[in-house]
Amino acid sequence: MNRPSIPYQPAPSSETPTGLIAALEAALAGVHQALAQRDTEALESHSLAVQRLMAAALEQGRQGLLDSAARQRLAQAGALLATQRASLSRATAAFDRALDALMPAEPLGLYGRAGKALKRRSSGDSVSA
Repeated sequence: MNRPSIPYQPAPSSETPTGLIAALEAALAGVHQALAQRDTEALESHSLAVQRLMAAALEQGRQGLLDSAARQRLAQAGALLATQRASLSRATAAFDRALDALMPAEPLGLYGRAGKALKRRSSGDSVSA
């Protein structure tokens, strides 16, 4: 099922500290929406924007360019990012458990001697499955 991708649109004033934080918040909202809609293209786009914007915001914070309100918003954005990471981690673990249930570690007679050795060397995560 093809869904329209959610394009990332940064705030026009993302050079200012306040604009940068607003763009970061918008990108985090885009990540949330892309996860909810299972839109992988939008998720990748928004995730890259979050990485770039978070790095820029942290750099401005190190330089002392953020006022207390901007620092508070940045802390909230960081907490939201941590929540999204934990949620994605739980979803990935559930997916891996489902794969393990569907594809047992030692299939009955499906692999020859060489195939069993390859199967034992794999990590068992969803990427190698």
